[in-house]
Amino acid sequence: MSYALSATEVMDLIPNRYPICYIDYVDSIDSGKKIIATKNVTINEDFFQGHFPDNPVMPGALILETLAQAGSILILKSEEFLGKRAYIGGINKAKFRQKVVPGDVMKCHFEIIKMKGPVGTAISEAFVDDTKVCECEFTFIVNEQA
Repeated sequence: MSYALSATEVMDLIPNRYPICYIDYVDSIDSGKKIIATKNVTINEDFFQGHFPDNPVMPGALILETLAQAGSILILKSEEFLGKRAYIGGINKAKFRQKVVPGDVMKCHFEIIKMKGPVGTAISEAFVDDTKVCECEFTFIVNEQA
């Protein structure tokens, strides 16, 4: 299988590192518009030790973080945002529709729908198989890297 970005290319791009680098690879990217990235959920994730040991479930906040990392990759790989970094300004309309558990392959979709100056809005969804497990709207701010 051919990836738009491999795991090492993802780590070369975003500042997140273990244990909070959640994107395993990027399936496709449309510069400045949308991205689909993959998170392979394994029982070895550190958060499963406490959430929940007898019934492991990926925390909703970490699903949102994974979606945000996909968005960060999109922004950092887009020509119009070169040399910049994105920060979460808000999370709206977040809905969790199904548990994400070890063994799941989560596909993260992030699409920029509006930019006004340095502030943007994106819609984002996570899927396991063809089932939507999470959706939300992100507000983000793009500015120079510190």
